[in-house]
Amino acid sequence: MRILVLGGTGYLGRHVAARLGTLPGARLLAVGRSRDADYGIDLAADPPERLAKTLAAAAPDAVVNCAGATGGDPVTLAEANARGPAALCAALREAAPTARLVHLGSAAEYGPGTMGTPVTESAPACPVTPYGATKLAGTVAVTTSALDAVVLRVGNPVGPGAPVASLPGRTVSLLRSAGRSPEAVLRLGDLSAHRDFVDVRDVARAVALAVTTPGPLPPLLNVGGGSALPVRELVIGLIERSVFQGKLDEGVNGSARSAPVSWQCSDIGAAERALGWRPLHGLTDALDALWAATADSGPVP
Repeated sequence: MRILVLGGTGYLGRHVAARLGTLPGARLLAVGRSRDADYGIDLAADPPERLAKTLAAAAPDAVVNCAGATGGDPVTLAEANARGPAALCAALREAAPTARLVHLGSAAEYGPGTMGTPVTESAPACPVTPYGATKLAGTVAVTTSALDAVVLRVGNPVGPGAPVASLPGRTVSLLRSAGRSPEAVLRLGDLSAHRDFVDVRDVARAVALAVTTPGPLPPLLNVGGGSALPVRELVIGLIERSVFQGKLDEGVNGSARSAPVSWQCSDIGAAERALGWRPLHGLTDALDALWAATADSGPVP
């Protein structure tokens, strides 16, 4: 099976590519601008005609789109998260119409949740940030493409390689820098929100199942931990794994991308029915793996 992975050098993409590489008979096609790349693709800039030529040359059996932007101005977000998937679908219809497309969406597309009620795929999507809105536009492009396609709407991923732009990555970086000083202060935003955390390894496993499960799949599947946990629990868990002896300060501004949403949880029953998937790792496992991955590297890059 020839599998083209877009965004394979990113946080989720690295885990996805590693998992797909273990599939029997799988050949991963490298995409990027380095000499080692098999094909050069820029979803945010390449016209569909150029994408189609590249895809025709690659002749993939499956395409996994992990590419996207989590931060930046609205134009950057729109180019990466909305325009990119739309251009990819147009190119696939022309060059590889039978290839399966697995696209990574985001639970941010749902917007604020109702406390105590996990959200299903049939719930209205009401994003409240440019990030969520542009990710939703990408999801709509995929689900209306008439391709053999599925969108995996991912919760809050946690695990090795978490970037400093994310709360887990930033917290690890700050804790590694702080050391044992009792005068150190860990300054983060409000940690009272609840989030559906999912281990990156479970996300990668869901992608592999979505690539290999035969027959048509539902157009949209939630991939999360299946429970809403306090964000503070994640931070305290990382503090407990460190030698930090200072003070936790929640008085600074938090993430503009997630601040308007105080509670979020995904119903993951559909993914179990369609893919036979459920998360194998809880938050404790994810934090252990994240902390261990930076044991000898200092601050998270």
